[in-house]
Amino acid sequence: MNTIVVDVKVPDGCNVILGQSHFIKTIEDLHEAMVNSVPNAKFGIAFCESSGPCLVRSEGNDTELRQRASKTALELSAGHSFIIFMKDAYPINVLDKVKSVPEVCSIYLATANPFQVILAETDQGRGVLGVVDGFASKGIETDKDVRERKEFLRKIGYKLSG
Repeated sequence: MNTIVVDVKVPDGCNVILGQSHFIKTIEDLHEAMVNSVPNAKFGIAFCESSGPCLVRSEGNDTELRQRASKTALELSAGHSFIIFMKDAYPINVLDKVKSVPEVCSIYLATANPFQVILAETDQGRGVLGVVDGFASKGIETDKDVRERKEFLRKIGYKLSG
């Protein structure tokens, strides 16, 4: 077995979801989940088929994001994994719908950070061992950091003012 690390850069203004699923109709069902979650979101999805022709299948409503998802999925080439690149939506807006897709087995990450995917490669193929999301912690938040966190959440509308 070989271990491979694939670096994934996330474009400015984008978020990414990486997950595992189990069936070819995943790609269409994930497309519907995205549209039903945030209708105006821009996104591209790619799914690594791991039987039959073993193709990267893709959908989306943004050509650039669809191409990025396809390229990244091919680079990973990890059986039945999927990746979603999105703009004008956050994972918090779509994760419930994505996780409720019957074919979705698990979610490895949802992030706007650059990340690394750690893969195992055998004679049969590749599988995701885990992910490194962003960077290592640099310390523990101070009272000032707590105030800034709370102010930020209220500024972007995720918590009530006050």
